[in-house]
Amino acid sequence: MAPTVSVRIPRRAVAGYAAGSVGTGGFGTLPGLVLAYYLTDTLAVPALLASLVVIVPKVWDVLIDPAVGALSDREVRSRGTRTRLMALGAITLPVGFIGMFAAPIGLSPVLAGVWVLVFFVLATSSFSLFQVPYIALPADLTSDYAERTRLTAWRIAVLALAILLVGAGGPALRDAAGGGSGGYLLMGIVIAVLLLGGMLGTVLGVGRRGVAGPAGDAAGPVRDRYENAGRASKTFIKIGEYRAGLAALRELPAYRVLLTAFVLQALATGVMLAAAQYVATYTLADQAALTFLFAALVGPALLVMPLWTRYAARTGKAPALTMASVLFGVACLALVAMVWAPGWWVYLPVALAGVGYAGMQLFPLAMLPDVISAAGRERGGAMSGLWTAGETAGLALGPAVVLLLLAAGGFRSSTGDVILAQPDSAHLLIVLAFSLIPAALVGASLLVLRAYRDPIPSPTTAEVTT
Repeated sequence: MAPTVSVRIPRRAVAGYAAGSVGTGGFGTLPGLVLAYYLTDTLAVPALLASLVVIVPKVWDVLIDPAVGALSDREVRSRGTRTRLMALGAITLPVGFIGMFAAPIGLSPVLAGVWVLVFFVLATSSFSLFQVPYIALPADLTSDYAERTRLTAWRIAVLALAILLVGAGGPALRDAAGGGSGGYLLMGIVIAVLLLGGMLGTVLGVGRRGVAGPAGDAAGPVRDRYENAGRASKTFIKIGEYRAGLAALRELPAYRVLLTAFVLQALATGVMLAAAQYVATYTLADQAALTFLFAALVGPALLVMPLWTRYAARTGKAPALTMASVLFGVACLALVAMVWAPGWWVYLPVALAGVGYAGMQLFPLAMLPDVISAAGRERGGAMSGLWTAGETAGLALGPAVVLLLLAAGGFRSSTGDVILAQPDSAHLLIVLAFSLIPAALVGASLLVLRAYRDPIPSPTTAEVTT
């Protein structure tokens, strides 16, 4: 068989696609770090109401993502690209994001909570308009197996950098401005501009490249193919916006297995990140250790992403995901030793978990376009919408799992100025939430992944030239 020559995606398109992770990473990180504290300690919103303000937009996100995916599929059939919907999300997101941190002084706690809730829902809606088509883009940009991994690798590297930059820089900017309402407002404005720049970078960088042709070249829109092959999908969308994604989940074993494993791993990550502050304060006895734990977990992605890409080129994406998951699980199990001997050594297994985490982020997102391409790209938006909803649900459940464990262990809540002594049961469950629970969830995902069958076989080294 003659060698297959892959057509590389232009650097501008690769850079443009990666730039979008500044928006997705920043928006996914900062509200989770500071919004609850802003509600309770700046706006005096009662904790119960504050929990609703944080949770309701997540529920809304889960509900609308499949519908946005269906709209994205309609756009790609009619225009050959998904960028118009993404541009709308990018332009409107700063309004909601800044509004979240701009509650007028003098509002009652209840009205302040309602203010933040309204703008958080608006920001979440705008984010969905960008994020759902963004995930489906690789299947549109290229049909080449290796090029999708290259495209996603750059995206995840920028994502890790954005998480570090926004996660550390946002609160520092707030504090430098004196904290309080003014500090949060300045932080919201600066970060919103950063998010806007990243998302518009994708819209402009990808531009009108359209849907990839059969040979892997993004040669422009191929509307006829979408209209002919997408008739069944159109029927689903007419019946209900959610049914196309749910039908894919039912009909496509590879999609079902990959999504289930990804949600389990998102839950594992959500639990570990939610437990990190408790580990820093109560296990390591240093609140500032959170910064180093966070950096140790996310930082390795900047270094190891090219290595994971090369590894996947030799072994295939599914085996590489398995290896990354095993590394993450083993590292988490090692952290159980904190029960008996907490200390500086914990940063080493956390960094090893970060190496695995990089692969766990890269490969599912590189495998999804393969599944979409094999299923028919006209269903890509619906499938990515359900994917985003699953990821959101997994990450949102992480803090809930940790809080339930703490409650079961008799954890004693306190103000921000007082750190209370905790019972031994609470100390034990804090460590287990950071170690054994994530390891068990990733172990469950590995059992699920055993049933995965790659819909697009990995090309051999001899068949691919770069």
